[in-house]
Amino acid sequence: MEAAFKIAKSGRPGPVLIDLPKNISSSLFENPELSLSAPLPSIETLPNRADMKDIMEAAKLINNAKKPVLYVGQGVLTAKATDQLAQLAQKAQIPVCTTLLALGAFNEKNALSLHMLGMHGSAYANLAMQNADLIISLGGRFDDRITGKVSEFIPEARRAAAEGRGGIVHFDIRPKVINKIVPATVSVVGDCLQNLKQILPYIDPVFKETRSPWLQQISRWKQLHPFSFDPALPGEKLKPQTVISMLNDECEKIGKENVIVTTGVGQHQMWAAQFYRWSHPYTFLTSGGLGTMGYGLPAAIGAKLAEPEKMVIDIDGDGSFAMTGMELGTAAQFNIGVKVLILNNEFQGMVKQWQDLFYEERYSATKQFNPDFVLFAESWGVKGLRARTESELKTKMKEFLNHKGPVLMEVIVSNTEHVLPMVPSGKALHEMVFVPNQKQEGDVPS
Repeated sequence: MEAAFKIAKSGRPGPVLIDLPKNISSSLFENPELSLSAPLPSIETLPNRADMKDIMEAAKLINNAKKPVLYVGQGVLTAKATDQLAQLAQKAQIPVCTTLLALGAFNEKNALSLHMLGMHGSAYANLAMQNADLIISLGGRFDDRITGKVSEFIPEARRAAAEGRGGIVHFDIRPKVINKIVPATVSVVGDCLQNLKQILPYIDPVFKETRSPWLQQISRWKQLHPFSFDPALPGEKLKPQTVISMLNDECEKIGKENVIVTTGVGQHQMWAAQFYRWSHPYTFLTSGGLGTMGYGLPAAIGAKLAEPEKMVIDIDGDGSFAMTGMELGTAAQFNIGVKVLILNNEFQGMVKQWQDLFYEERYSATKQFNPDFVLFAESWGVKGLRARTESELKTKMKEFLNHKGPVLMEVIVSNTEHVLPMVPSGKALHEMVFVPNQKQEGDVPS
């Protein structure tokens, strides 16, 4: 047990499986003094600070880069290095994109923010990555949702590395992650917080005008390819993006630092990433690449118990909620004031999206057979709300957010919407399926 807790909390925190045979778990432990009969298993010792030689090489590349991008992973949040990230971005005028699990690490209201990158990230983040001459990865692992087709990932940075004018600087606490997917020009191994503190004094202050051509190009991409959607026409079902956008506006009034959002897995998860503006760290809980449908409600209950003074909202889909919806009984039994927002399109939406785009709309096992979610909530003694129109949504959203105990709101939404942009499987990061009427217009790297 001692070893398990040490492993779970050190380095890159994560889960540990403890297997207790029944003869152990059902036995009595009679020794009043804890003594270990065997030494603890060996635990990987991870470095704290990088060698100064690596720090200086990384600083030189950053200072000389013409088109740098900061690619930020969850390691920045784990290391509590968000202030140092902001200092680096501002001092060197480097645009910042984050992974799904790093949302909130950099204030998305900052002009340097590129929002999320990857399979369902912003087009401008993906295009910036593909055209950058220097990628500074902070606590990211270059997973497949980020890279797309690895052989065609960040071609300009690879070219710059070969020519000695740029490349990839990889900050990570785990040596085994360095060079695993993408070869690093300079590796900075150790705790992100400590290494950012080490490198900041060696970064040259950069005026916005110095990086003007690069920042102007990014501004152009932002204008061409914003996160956007067509609002519902009269008589049509609500667009799910409308719901997230309205929730975002209401949470701005409350103060985003006072709101924690959790999600399940699927389209609703990606729309939450795209249309909720993440301005504060440690306000987003999602299962990321694990793809754990049903994560949202149990995570929300845990978050509310840990931060009882904060508002905790589970943005969920009907498919994901159906996986663990019975935990609403836990919230009811102990009066845990979580707020569950269900986007009900009566489909497992992300799988349907793939069936729409790549399988000629041959639907299999994606149509949901749902209960009445409002009656389900009320059967537990939980407040239940439903909205079908935008005017209903405005009224019910305020009631939903103002309710003191556990509450569930179901919003009936369209089942024809796709999460866009999207990098299809096997395609390069710039080969996106764009929002209709958005064209790439020569932004593919040479």
